[in-house]
Amino acid sequence: WEQPGRREQLGREEQPPLGRGSPLRELGCSGCCQCSAKCGWALVSELHGQLGKTQIPLDSGLGYKDLDLIFCADLRGEEEFQTVKDVVLDCLLDFLPEGVNKEKITPLTLKEAYVQKMVKVCNDSDRWSLISLSNNSGKNVELKFVDSLRRQFEFSVDSFQIKLDSLLLFYECSENPMTETFHPTIIGESVYGDFHEAFDHLCNKIIATRNPEEIRGGGLLKYCNLLVRGFRPASDEIKTLQRYMCSRFFIDFSDIGEQQRKLESYLQNHFVGLEDRKYDYLMTLHGVVNESTVCLMGHERRQTLNLITMLAIRVLADQNVIPNVANVTCYYQPAPYVADANFSNYYIAQVQPVFTCQQQTYSTWLPCN
Repeated sequence: WEQPGRREQLGREEQPPLGRGSPLRELGCSGCCQCSAKCGWALVSELHGQLGKTQIPLDSGLGYKDLDLIFCADLRGEEEFQTVKDVVLDCLLDFLPEGVNKEKITPLTLKEAYVQKMVKVCNDSDRWSLISLSNNSGKNVELKFVDSLRRQFEFSVDSFQIKLDSLLLFYECSENPMTETFHPTIIGESVYGDFHEAFDHLCNKIIATRNPEEIRGGGLLKYCNLLVRGFRPASDEIKTLQRYMCSRFFIDFSDIGEQQRKLESYLQNHFVGLEDRKYDYLMTLHGVVNESTVCLMGHERRQTLNLITMLAIRVLADQNVIPNVANVTCYYQPAPYVADANFSNYYIAQVQPVFTCQQQTYSTWLPCN
């Protein structure tokens, strides 16, 4: 009962996607399921990491950031992707506050006001769509519609999924509330492969993954986040995997501008209420990139390291640890040869002797026509 009771409690927690318009009526897990009812989608599980990690061990120390829901859907073509988008936006109308004139609200208005991001992936191995409803507190409602998905986790500790079929059927059919002696059986699984191994990793704060080059961004940012939270690598092999993480990250974010946008977005979305950890996170990331990046040229590597350093200085400035970034002075250690007594860092120019010229002087400036 301890786990179903926890699942029941979290499922009833309200997640208001505030957006930039009129606040929606608060959404719980059951409210999100209206999308599946309209189109017959099967709500399979609460997806990886955040809410799943919170429920399986009672005290993982990680909490959860988003309400992640995954739906099985047939996404064979563009028409099906459009249907997903239309149905989700149509469901948002049902959660608008009373008194709002819904007839004047267009799908474009809803999208701009409440949707933080929309992702569509359609290739030979992956066909899925993600719609994220923004929340000012950082806990977004993320709806993922999946036809096929090759990689469903980054690390073993975020590989847990919880099947909701029995719980939704209980809500639909039972007139009595869930109690310790009257509750459905809820199944949890790990898409990492071995549930008990992944569970052990989560309880003991161990970092384990495989083939990080398959993950968008290589899992680099998440890896450094785990390190800052006190997780430790499962083996020395992680040093080799770090190189793959860095290589994949710089393949996906090759431009310095893209890297800056990604880092700023990650800091904003994953450190809500944890601003004091941002500096440690950036310094950890700096160390991993400095140690394990082998795919960049020297100037590109220095450019990325400088970006991370400047973001760290900005974090300190935001926290008033330093009075002003403009007042920061950088000191550099002199090269070893400066200690040589015969070395002089001054260059004495040879000055030509001055002769008195008795001839008529001419202007040394030429007119510019």
